[in-house]
Amino acid sequence: MKLDAKLAANVGVLTAVSIVLTRFFGVIVPIAGANALRLSFGEAPIMLAGVLFGPAGGALAGVAADLVGFLINSFGGPYHPGLTLSMGLTGLIPGLLLHSKRNELTVLQVGLIVLLTDLITGVLLNTLWLSQMFGGGFFELLGMRLVARLLTVPLYTVTVYWASRAYRFYLAGGSR
Repeated sequence: MKLDAKLAANVGVLTAVSIVLTRFFGVIVPIAGANALRLSFGEAPIMLAGVLFGPAGGALAGVAADLVGFLINSFGGPYHPGLTLSMGLTGLIPGLLLHSKRNELTVLQVGLIVLLTDLITGVLLNTLWLSQMFGGGFFELLGMRLVARLLTVPLYTVTVYWASRAYRFYLAGGSR
């Protein structure tokens, strides 16, 4: 990945959108007395960064969004490097699997990669990190986190698919 001004600006914008969606429009749902479930749409711009700008661009957007976002609003919780790793992977995985196909994506392709990414990062890894942070049991947290994915996965899929098509349209000068 060659980091030029255009790439930095685009990744920066998606990082900023992720921070706003996560830190200002996210909702915390307590589980077993811990702030273990955050409903937000901040992961979608990170996945989009990976699809549009490759695995390194997606990982950079994810790590930056987590670190800067934590400094802006930690939601009262401690910092955990595992959550930063998860956000990096949230951009890296779609970048690895979809970046080369970004000009001919189907909704099914995007949906499967969003599902895979969210199961690895949002469900498995983040549940592990949160159980470590708050001392709750992994399986106590897992159920509600899986239920939340019934809402987030379809919305992330539509958002990433639509935004990638809109960006491609924009790059083509607004014409097909």
